[in-house]
Amino acid sequence: MKNVVVCEGYHDLEKIKKAVPGIECIVTDGSKVKPETLEMIKSLSKSANIIIMTDPDYPGERIRTIVSSVVPNAKHAFIKKENCISNNHKKVGIEHASISEIKEALDNVLSPTTKKNVITNNDLFNLGLNGDINSSLIRDEISKRLNIGKPNAKTFLNRINIMDLSYSELEEIVCQIRENIAVK
Repeated sequence: MKNVVVCEGYHDLEKIKKAVPGIECIVTDGSKVKPETLEMIKSLSKSANIIIMTDPDYPGERIRTIVSSVVPNAKHAFIKKENCISNNHKKVGIEHASISEIKEALDNVLSPTTKKNVITNNDLFNLGLNGDINSSLIRDEISKRLNIGKPNAKTFLNRINIMDLSYSELEEIVCQIRENIAVK
């Protein structure tokens, strides 16, 4: 099956095509994804692997959520925010990532179809990743380590389940982070 990358803008498309010549891309043209674009992505998902590669910011997360709702089996490629910052440090986007970062992200896509372990909201609560004063801080650190963007609690839960982390693996990461940061 061929891969089709969903990205936000034409500059992202150009950079992705430089990294992986010949790859097919669909541009959402920003965070207000048109119904026709969603229909096209949904239709393509029947004969291609859809890989969502959006900017590591709020609009990018919004697009990822919208496309995922239409194509639940879409794969996800992530680039850390600090690796997508423009030279003047004023913009964030895939277009500012290096060719090697883009290749690496596309070589390490996450797929929601292979889940064996399921972590629940209660598990997040028990680990202090939800409902605690430091929950957001610790989730952010875990997200950086796992390179899954900067999601809210609900999206974080979905992404760690996509990664098929076990409770004990997540607990180990939480313990390491608690040792390395000053928790209030």
